[in-house]
Amino acid sequence: MSDQPSLPVTFRPGRTRAVLLTAGVAIFVVISAVALLLEQLGPGERLSFIVTGALVFWVLALLARVKVVADESGVTVVNIASRRRLDWAEILQVNLRPGDPWVFLDLSDGTSLPALGIQPGIAKERAIADARILRTLVEARAIRDPEQHQG
Repeated sequence: MSDQPSLPVTFRPGRTRAVLLTAGVAIFVVISAVALLLEQLGPGERLSFIVTGALVFWVLALLARVKVVADESGVTVVNIASRRRLDWAEILQVNLRPGDPWVFLDLSDGTSLPALGIQPGIAKERAIADARILRTLVEARAIRDPEQHQG
């Protein structure tokens, strides 16, 4: 158990997050600057440029918010537009197969939940290590009925 991190632990794609937020700020600044520098634009057109830049930033910020938080009572998965709280026993398996865009959690209700907070995009080794840590935490904390897994 000494190889497990102390809880709570947060998994998130740090490099991807930095790229998305940096791009969002840059796009907002450039579009806003263009709106302010183009003299032929009226106030409504300038505002529409700035609102468009803000919308692009907002979408990129939504993409950057993904994370997986493990604590003593379970796991919270924050994806682009959703948040789901899971008890440890609800998670049957943590999967990150070659070619997967992110981790998938196999759940006790028969469904699979994507956990975008662990994704091998820019930092593949980090994602693999994070998936192993989460898998170890799930295996150590999940108390299941052996009859539940027959068949």
